[in-house]
Amino acid sequence: METEIIDALLTPEGRQLLAQTRGCTPGEELALATRLRRDHPAELVSAALGQERLRQRARAKFGDDAERMYFTPDGVEQATRRTVADWRAQRFAALGVRRLADLCGGIGGDAIALARAGIAVTAVDRDPVTCAVAAANAAALGLADLVEVRCADVTEVDTAGYDAVFTDPARRGARGRIFDPEAYSPPLSWAIEAGRATRFGALKVAPGIPHEAVPADAEAEWVSDGGDVKEAVLWFGTGAPADAPHRATLLGGRLPGGHSLTGGRLPDPPAGPLRRYLYEPDGAVIRAHLVAEVADLLGGATLLDPHIAYLTSDRLTPTPYAAAYEITDELPFNVKKLKALLRERAVGTLVIKKRGFAVEPDELRRKLRPQGPNAAVVLLTRIGTTPVMLLARELRQP
Repeated sequence: METEIIDALLTPEGRQLLAQTRGCTPGEELALATRLRRDHPAELVSAALGQERLRQRARAKFGDDAERMYFTPDGVEQATRRTVADWRAQRFAALGVRRLADLCGGIGGDAIALARAGIAVTAVDRDPVTCAVAAANAAALGLADLVEVRCADVTEVDTAGYDAVFTDPARRGARGRIFDPEAYSPPLSWAIEAGRATRFGALKVAPGIPHEAVPADAEAEWVSDGGDVKEAVLWFGTGAPADAPHRATLLGGRLPGGHSLTGGRLPDPPAGPLRRYLYEPDGAVIRAHLVAEVADLLGGATLLDPHIAYLTSDRLTPTPYAAAYEITDELPFNVKKLKALLRERAVGTLVIKKRGFAVEPDELRRKLRPQGPNAAVVLLTRIGTTPVMLLARELRQP
């Protein structure tokens, strides 16, 4: 994609084509393209149809905003989900940030969220097409007064005078995911120093970052949305106490605003026998090594196994940080017995979860062939070296 294509889509003719292609399905595309090419350049028609496909993909991340935004294929893939970007923007705003440099800004997802939080943003990216798209998105959403897009190498940008820096290094190259942090663009070490150079800094990293790689002066936050871990962020200047260097933030729950749990210094809870209730901590909690903090919130829950993040308790304690299940049956792993039990209970809606267990849920489901009006959850795990199956019902927490 070239900047000329983006420019053409921003003209009255381009906007008209975008309106005419809105909602087009794959089955309708050929006939619509043939009709539109009678009155418009073929290249512009193709660009409008391509934008509509990208907008439909982007709705999962941007919601209704996607219908007014512009995208590149990589931009849709790499952009921050709106709920996550909004959360980060709220954190910056709560810190008193009023002017921020968004380095490696991409198509503007984070810049848009920051601007909506009242923060003036300079969004920097070195790719001209990406910059053109980011500027178009800020204008389309009425935020051009707060978002300045600059096409430059982020390592050459002077961040003096900004309250904060946010950096999202590229972790993918032409050959796929990059695993060496110093091969990121820009390198992780440079991004860390950029985060320290202003009053506040935040650096987006892969969720699987080893805890020993987290700088001693950083607060590490793992963020999940709807139960899926989306990212980790290293924060600088937030004043996180030494006894709580880690944070797990859960978004997309039933209550607005999200939930954050901090800690990271409690010893692991002991292991104990299976009791009436089993708790499955959110993935962000596990990544942040805050299972012990959840066990403490649950009134002293114990681990089912020292090496597996399932907690168990005789008490039902509501918590946003873990899904709760009431155990109805505990069996040694045996597919035939499980199939017979599910048939006896008339279970047709079956959720299969596993942890520390070498079985593929989809393959097991094909073998079980659940049928009936009832629902259940099967948790496949091990206690010590013994594989077990736990039949349960999920409990909806307030």
